[in-house]
Amino acid sequence: MTGSLNVLAAAIAILGVMPSALGEGMVCAHALDGMSRNPEMYGKLRTSMILACALVETTAIYSLLISILILFTK
Repeated sequence: MTGSLNVLAAAIAILGVMPSALGEGMVCAHALDGMSRNPEMYGKLRTSMILACALVETTAIYSLLISILILFTK
């Protein structure tokens, strides 16, 4: 019984990846929109976009880590 509950808990923990993916897509879309509207700001927007994508991606990594910990610990 606890094995199936662990799998359910891991599945719930991995749901944190979906908002992360949506957030990363929005960050990139808005950065590209800003670059197309104001090409002079390309360098600053690109740097900010890369930093924001890295911060958003950590949410997915933490969700994956928690899911793996739930599955493989007792």
